[in-house]
Amino acid sequence: MKGVQFLVAFVVLALASSFASASDPSPLQDFCVAIDDYKSGVFVNGKFCKDPKHATADDFFYSGLNIPQNTSNPVGSTVTPVNVAQIPGLNTLGVSLVRIDYAPYGQNAPHTHPRASEILFVKEGTLYVGFVTSNPDNKLFTKVLKKGDVFVFPIGLIHFQFNIGKTNAVAFAGLSSQNPGVITIANTVFGSDPPINPDFLARAFQLDQKVVKSLQAKFWWDNN
Repeated sequence: MKGVQFLVAFVVLALASSFASASDPSPLQDFCVAIDDYKSGVFVNGKFCKDPKHATADDFFYSGLNIPQNTSNPVGSTVTPVNVAQIPGLNTLGVSLVRIDYAPYGQNAPHTHPRASEILFVKEGTLYVGFVTSNPDNKLFTKVLKKGDVFVFPIGLIHFQFNIGKTNAVAFAGLSSQNPGVITIANTVFGSDPPINPDFLARAFQLDQKVVKSLQAKFWWDNN
């Protein structure tokens, strides 16, 4: 009996090991079209690596995240990213950081990060934050955060922040990817290039087609 139990355990562990080793790494861009001729390729999943012998401390350094950003824009917020584009040494490390400045009643509109979970820390101000779970529940989780509070947004879920205070607010967020990506829902749906068929959007959102066309005609501000 013990021999059978050992054999079953061994098989389960072997299968788990094979699945783990066979899994693909998480994508670090929206898509990566395969080609046979590597010489004509322009992207890899991540970025090409510098010879370690030529690396310097500056490859792992960024300065200026203490500087407040201008929030005089339609959404009243500005995101300052610190990812692999700003710190080359983040390549393959799976982390990045952002600073978010909010004007009074400014918002970081509903959006999602397709490649990262996020942990938000409020440095100054009062933020109403939340995320919505996937279908079919679409459950809303919300919290009012004050200075020193922390909140987590799970990977891929739509989330938002809103400064409900009368003064400026500042938050910092860590993300679990060197290139988390951001999809702002309204910008993507109503500001796509070329535009999505308004007949389709009218039915999908149960709106009058005139309303859809009006939304598509707007300039959708990108605060990133």
